[in-house]
Amino acid sequence: MAHKQNPVQKNRHAAFVRQNGRCFYCSAPMWESSQGDFAQRHHLSVPSATWLQCTAEHLKARQNGGSNRGENIAAACRCCNWRRHARKHPLEPLAYRNFVQKRVQAGKWHPAQVRAACAITNVP
Repeated sequence: MAHKQNPVQKNRHAAFVRQNGRCFYCSAPMWESSQGDFAQRHHLSVPSATWLQCTAEHLKARQNGGSNRGENIAAACRCCNWRRHARKHPLEPLAYRNFVQKRVQAGKWHPAQVRAACAITNVP
């Protein structure tokens, strides 16, 4: 029996495809279903690869009236998603993306092992 995806999973996958498997915020490559294969392909430890798991990022939070519809879902790595929402006052998505991109360019976002293995660059 095939597993039926809920709307968030479906829209997360569509965003993953639309974004060529890269994070909306930091442009790092992400994985959806095979953490071990991803880690091996990028010469990362499995724990390091955890931070690059694809998550559904609600551009407008559900608590603020955002929906689970496709236009409100971006694909973001677990690291960026978690860091955005761990902030006392989360930035709006585009402001956060600019913040993250500046940190990426300065080499101050992902650990060196992740940066080197994934060739993370500023990809709009």
